[in-house]
Amino acid sequence: MLFWLQGFTLGAALILPLGPQNTLVLNQGILRQHALTAASFCTLSDMLLIGAGVFGGSTLLQHSPLALQLISWAGVLFLLWYGWGRLKQLFVSTDAASATPPVSRQRLRLLVTLMAVTWLNPHVYLDTFVVLGSLGSQVPDAQRLWFAAGAMSASVLWFYALALLSGILSPWLQRPLARQGINLLVAVMMFWLAIHLALDALAMLTA
Repeated sequence: MLFWLQGFTLGAALILPLGPQNTLVLNQGILRQHALTAASFCTLSDMLLIGAGVFGGSTLLQHSPLALQLISWAGVLFLLWYGWGRLKQLFVSTDAASATPPVSRQRLRLLVTLMAVTWLNPHVYLDTFVVLGSLGSQVPDAQRLWFAAGAMSASVLWFYALALLSGILSPWLQRPLARQGINLLVAVMMFWLAIHLALDALAMLTA
């Protein structure tokens, strides 16, 4: 139980800061469109990455600097594109912004975006492979599964709580002024993350 608690605490500390995954789940909850689908995708992805990191993935990443570079620059491009999309919403009329595309297009767009914010975000790999993987490798083999399960439990609890809570608060957060504020916040955060990732990638090249 002690190792489960250690994994849960560390997993929660890594997942709580607002990032692309959290932002997307929050936005879907506010829109009340496939919020649980977004939470499920992020949760399952985290579980796969945590399991891979704790049970040997950290060694693979440390010996593949080229892979980390490719992931980093792909993530930079995606964050810039996503941030620009949020920024454009500031100049769209309320009626146009509230118009919903067909359900099939919504799901396809959501799936592509979920895959990008999860698998093209190098910080996800650093958190799960490097941080959790390095600490998990120090846990006795017999207890390593409990450590991984604790970190996975933090992801399950956080993403579903975020999706449900944002849905409950949706009537207040759907107001035009609130929506504009959220879009601006998301755009600024995405641009900041893109710059941060680009600087990290350049630092790795010159190291």
